[in-house]
Amino acid sequence: MTTAKSISNKDIPVPHSKYPQKQIPLIGLGTWQAAPGEVEAAVYESLKAGYTHIDAAAIYQNEPEVGNGIKRYLQETGKSRDELWVTSKLWNNAHRPEDVPAALEKTLKDLQLDYLDLYLIHWPASFEPHGELIPKDDHGLIKLDQTNPPHEKTWAALESLLATGKVRNIGLSNFTKSETENVLKHAKHKPDFIQLELHPYLNQLPYTKWLQSEGIVVQAYSPFGNLNPLYAVGDEGKVVDHQVVKEIAAKYGKTTSQTVLSWGAAHNYTVLPKSANAGRIRENLDIFELEAADVEKIDGINLNLRYNDASTSFGYVFFSDEKDATTIASQTFENVKQKVLATAKGAVGK
Repeated sequence: MTTAKSISNKDIPVPHSKYPQKQIPLIGLGTWQAAPGEVEAAVYESLKAGYTHIDAAAIYQNEPEVGNGIKRYLQETGKSRDELWVTSKLWNNAHRPEDVPAALEKTLKDLQLDYLDLYLIHWPASFEPHGELIPKDDHGLIKLDQTNPPHEKTWAALESLLATGKVRNIGLSNFTKSETENVLKHAKHKPDFIQLELHPYLNQLPYTKWLQSEGIVVQAYSPFGNLNPLYAVGDEGKVVDHQVVKEIAAKYGKTTSQTVLSWGAAHNYTVLPKSANAGRIRENLDIFELEAADVEKIDGINLNLRYNDASTSFGYVFFSDEKDATTIASQTFENVKQKVLATAKGAVGK
């Protein structure tokens, strides 16, 4: 058995940060899909176990509980908030520049914090503002913001937050290369981070290597791929059950989950596993250094298989860079068809 060298305590520098003295911990606790009543305990247990990095978002609708978990830990241990890294995300209904500061203030209030270490634009789509998080019309279709705020305008609003000290780093999430290039073209402050769906079935290596060459730190959400219960498992099987992953895990005497997280770490991604189970939370923290040959073997199981694509439900074609013209046309047509059918149904019912 090969000796596994722990890298659980590794931090990653942030090249463009206005606060370069603070580096981001390699592993963080994801809070997406954490059930009500569970996330406070999960955050608290993760911090007790040694995590110092929590990933949150307004749309998860659990930030008050996340804040309670952080507060409880800090009060019990006497630790400083500055020893933690906390991320949140600007939701789609607050992309108009004038709405960004208020969205941040609500998140800070919910998390019971004075500042965020990182604030991301969660998705490139803009929803109708000043109402529900997921605004829908009378036919149940999502209402997009008809003013369609350009990404560079929303980005400029995030840049303005840096001067307030309430946000230390800013970045993107679920943006394609072309969308990121557009932000870079207009940015006064380069994105410090980008958060993407990344796992061995969707390694996106050409894109992530380019991002890193630009000094943008890459974060991996859904690092276990289709272990997420929302994602369908097809003939490809689960990432953690793949034979290559199992063989490498056995070589180091580790679990397949730890091996998959260690693969992400080998590519210098910060990895964001989610769990509400105290034992699994501790297990996920035990990531280790893979030999280069083993990293390449896991790279080789890539399927370019994306599980989190809300194009037809959000009415916006995401990830167009990786789609052919037929797929883009099909998804665009499906979005238009839904609107037409809903309008026709409404007219018949009048």
